[in-house]
Amino acid sequence: MEEKYSLQSKEDFKSVVSEQCNHLQAVFASRYKKFDEFFKELLENAEKSLNDMFVKTYGHLYMQNSELFKDLFEELKRYYVAGNVNLEEMLNDFWARLLERMFRLVNSQYHFTDEYLECVSKYTEQLKPFGDVPRKLKLQVTRAFVAARTFAQGLAVARDVVSKVSVVNPTTQCTHALVKMMYCSHCQGLVTVKPCYNYCSNIMRGCLANQGDLDLEWNNFIDAMLMVAERLEGPFNIESVMDPIDVKISDAIMNMQENSVQVSQKVFQGCGPPKPLPAGRISRSISEGTFSARFRPFHPEERPTTAAGTSLDRLVTDVKEKLKQAKKFWSSLPSSVCNDERMAAGSGNEDDCWNGKGQSRYLFAVTGNGLANQGNNPEVQVDTSKPDILILRQVMALRVMTSKMKNAYNGNDVDFFDISDESSGEGSGSGCESQQCPSEFEYNATDHSGKSANDKASSAGVPTGAWAYLLTVFCILSLVMQREWR
Repeated sequence: MEEKYSLQSKEDFKSVVSEQCNHLQAVFASRYKKFDEFFKELLENAEKSLNDMFVKTYGHLYMQNSELFKDLFEELKRYYVAGNVNLEEMLNDFWARLLERMFRLVNSQYHFTDEYLECVSKYTEQLKPFGDVPRKLKLQVTRAFVAARTFAQGLAVARDVVSKVSVVNPTTQCTHALVKMMYCSHCQGLVTVKPCYNYCSNIMRGCLANQGDLDLEWNNFIDAMLMVAERLEGPFNIESVMDPIDVKISDAIMNMQENSVQVSQKVFQGCGPPKPLPAGRISRSISEGTFSARFRPFHPEERPTTAAGTSLDRLVTDVKEKLKQAKKFWSSLPSSVCNDERMAAGSGNEDDCWNGKGQSRYLFAVTGNGLANQGNNPEVQVDTSKPDILILRQVMALRVMTSKMKNAYNGNDVDFFDISDESSGEGSGSGCESQQCPSEFEYNATDHSGKSANDKASSAGVPTGAWAYLLTVFCILSLVMQREWR
């Protein structure tokens, strides 16, 4: 009978803890899925909008060069999915390639070698043929994409942390305390008397001591998520960046066309006079080679419907509320479990409950949360010298993600190292050149399909060579110490 009750108490405990955690996990899983769906559809809509309007406005000239714009969106999608794209370099390359195409079109009576076009690209910064559009767009796109991707990854990390920690395997001492709390009253005929609330609280704080140690990093992580959420609502709003991107690129093209004479003259001075094409080989005149129509953007009512049937503002408002509710989840978990009527009597029923010995008031004080506070737990013997490895890994995962959130909040690019079935690679990291960045770790987050990847975190602050050197020194010292001992 005791063995039967032991198994039953373990199942009851695991079931209630799982229910509490599963709800939180479902919240993060559903929000991650919605954000992921929204961001991907937003990119699809932006690409379709640009393609439709450029076909109408520029016609055959755009069709001839459409792969340039297709590549731009492919790289933006690849960054969001895998992170292994340097956004700044990619955007610089886009404008350089666009300048080459435009320069040929506005000077179609000349022949340009690849070497000559390389020389042209060197004058991009100096001449600013596209005006200030590339600089502004680079800043807006980089910050918005970093914030969007980091936020989505944060939701996935939270989902995975909760999933892993929710699987609780009670220790022998915890199981013994659970049996005493939930079923020993039956031996005295007190079948309907429920455990005292504070009695239950002490046992849960002992059984969930390791989970309590997540609370500090979890709360820091939630705060960082809320900070990035504010950025998504304001200056880093990816919706406000991607929605008019077709208009911005077209403005840049028009700037190049209007300044083409001055730009060409300065390039000819710096790179040398180009070779004219033979008269018979000039296939189109200058007027035919240029974009003849001023770009006409969508009217608001003609814009495609908002991505995923919602808007970024609505998504962020919803998830901010859920994040605030999730704060202090782990420190309040023991109380949440004891608030379940299957586990304990209500906190107002302090005199008519099972206190572990009889039907009376529970007299011991409630101990604190976390492993360090369990030395004086009157109900559960907890080995405070052995932290749970799984919990430590989740603490590290949260700490790494919090650091990345803070980088994204400050507008810095974020290094991600994702492992998925399709690909793996490091993300771009260009945001910390001008300022000191916090020490970073590589965290194997979740892939774009939502599957959990390993949460192993390792320090990236020390080069591999340094670790090898330190290991060698340590080995030598160990040998010396052994000889001295002998």
